[in-house]
Amino acid sequence: MQAAIVVVLIGERPGLSAPDSMGAYLTYRPTPQTTDAQRNCISNIRPAGLGYTEAAAKLTSLLRAMRTRGISGVALKDDGDELLISE
Repeated sequence: MQAAIVVVLIGERPGLSAPDSMGAYLTYRPTPQTTDAQRNCISNIRPAGLGYTEAAAKLTSLLRAMRTRGISGVALKDDGDELLISE
């Protein structure tokens, strides 16, 4: 589909310690050869974990950084409120 960025939201399976938790997996320019190292993950999205508002802010920040810098995964570090690129 040649998408510029893909975000996949995955809910936890029932029976786990946090069945109301969700993870967001983000990838810049994904292909069938994309590895996990080329993805970013925002995990533990739930009321008792990373709240929805905070998760949305983190998601927005990562998406902007991906689009601006043209990278995702281990090359794009999420350091709290400041996104850093590894050297």
